[in-house]
Amino acid sequence: MADPYSTLNVARNADEKAIKSAYRKLAKELHPDRNTDNPQAADRFAAVTQAYDLLSDKDKRAQYDRGEIDENGQPKMPFGFGGAGGGGNPFGGARGFRPGAGPGGAGGFEGSDFSSIFDDLFSGGGGGGGPFGGARRGGARPQPKGADVTYRLPVSFEDAAALRPQRVTLANGKTIELKLPAGVETGTQRRLPNQGESGPAGPGDAIVTIEVQPHRFFTREGDDVRLDLPVRLDEAVLGAKVKVPTVDGPVMVTIPRGATSGKTLRLGGKGFHREGSGRGDQLVTLLVDLPAGDAELEQLVESWTGDRDRNPRAGLGV
Repeated sequence: MADPYSTLNVARNADEKAIKSAYRKLAKELHPDRNTDNPQAADRFAAVTQAYDLLSDKDKRAQYDRGEIDENGQPKMPFGFGGAGGGGNPFGGARGFRPGAGPGGAGGFEGSDFSSIFDDLFSGGGGGGGPFGGARRGGARPQPKGADVTYRLPVSFEDAAALRPQRVTLANGKTIELKLPAGVETGTQRRLPNQGESGPAGPGDAIVTIEVQPHRFFTREGDDVRLDLPVRLDEAVLGAKVKVPTVDGPVMVTIPRGATSGKTLRLGGKGFHREGSGRGDQLVTLLVDLPAGDAELEQLVESWTGDRDRNPRAGLGV
């Protein structure tokens, strides 16, 4: 994976808010449900999620910035082992091996006594050791925790709005109940401590990325929920009490007498839970639904002359 800062397109000194904002933007843009015709989007979505997982964890971010772990969250080998520096040796090449520098013309290292370094790395005793046996000088090398395990959790629109707990089955077969946070949206993550893979210093974590599923007639607008509600002509003209679906279940709503298409009714507290406190509303837009080919209705309108001189489009300048 590339540098996590580059993956999220944020500066190295970006604060938590900027990192979270960048992740949410990219997660929405690259979400697989929005890119069914672009298989590469799923790979980028996974990379963005992994980058956010590292940078949103204060300890891991600090370790990465200090060069102690790589972009995958894995400990780096000491002194650059596994990738030699410019001089071709594991210590970077600037003060490298020089033929003939040692006693009697034997090879040696320039500028410093590297025998002590080798003692630290490879010795198993004598008060100083390394990752190959014994303790290092200055303390034992920290043991790594197990790897984190990531999950994608689809959550229904209604469950996300009402914050209904979700059942999650982990890779180890354990089933837990996950509480959804206020303000939940696609890309929101929940960390489950010690539910990842085993490691020398204990298990890693499980990281659950929530995906709020689209709904067939509800849409989200910030913390509010929108709904287009068809009504009959008589219900609009004469007024009526009708049953209206909400994320918490159906409720009875009064359609005012003389309602027109486009009129919006507000149902307080029937939206998404806000971060902090409170809930958004449900906004119900009325759509007068006229039957096609109704001879009786056509006859009624033909004989109706009370409003023929009014121009409802006058406000549009036509």
